[in-house]
Amino acid sequence: MSTTGTDPIHVCLERWHQHLRGQLEGGLDALLHPDVEFLSPIVFTPQKGIEITKAYLMAAGGTLGGDDKPDAAATTPDSAGKFHYRREIATGHDAMLEFETSIEGKYVNGVDLITCDDDAMITEFKVMIRPLQAVNLVHAQMGAMLEKMNASG
Repeated sequence: MSTTGTDPIHVCLERWHQHLRGQLEGGLDALLHPDVEFLSPIVFTPQKGIEITKAYLMAAGGTLGGDDKPDAAATTPDSAGKFHYRREIATGHDAMLEFETSIEGKYVNGVDLITCDDDAMITEFKVMIRPLQAVNLVHAQMGAMLEKMNASG
């Protein structure tokens, strides 16, 4: 993959957003480095490898998708309840993507810290979430989602 004239992270993020829209041929396999490391706000130890990272990212997608009808009292005024990125900061091989969503009427705010290699493949994916009640809710829902995925696969 040629990234001449463009930081690899910009190519990586373009492909990440294509994946989120379901438009990236090959999905996560086309985006994650085989030795990718995933750092979760829920699990203490880093998760290493493409298969476990895919499992966590798919579970997160099922968990953080957001409420269809957010509780206006629980979300910020500019949040629609669905998962969305508020802002992105990216340069070189690193990016910070701040996200918002609402789960069970509770406001969730967090960041995805993404590192890629020269070929724009994700080598590290770190997620941080706030506030504490959101962390607790995501912990419970991620556990249930991962258990469900393991039972069906």
